[in-house]
Amino acid sequence: MKRLFALALLGAVTTTVPSVALGQDYGRPVLGAEDQGREARGRQAPLSRVLAMLSARYPGRHLNTTRGEAGGRAAYFVQWQMESGRVVVFVVDAESGQVIARQGG
Repeated sequence: MKRLFALALLGAVTTTVPSVALGQDYGRPVLGAEDQGREARGRQAPLSRVLAMLSARYPGRHLNTTRGEAGGRAAYFVQWQMESGRVVVFVVDAESGQVIARQGG
């Protein structure tokens, strides 16, 4: 019985592998070698957690976010409009979720 279950599970898993290998994962991009290396180094903090932390510390609103690198590490660049109307860009370490720089306003 356990063998039958294991074979059924293996069959279900192997039927999805070709679509992922061909980059047909319903709109999700297939990771290149560089991206796989980044993921292996560590998980990224969820953007929702980063935005909640910024909202608690800096009253205002989220305008835009891009991902990139700062100091050789993955980072979020978060555009934030303060209550005064000034726009600030917070550079947030993507792994720890900590603000590492603030630009503008």
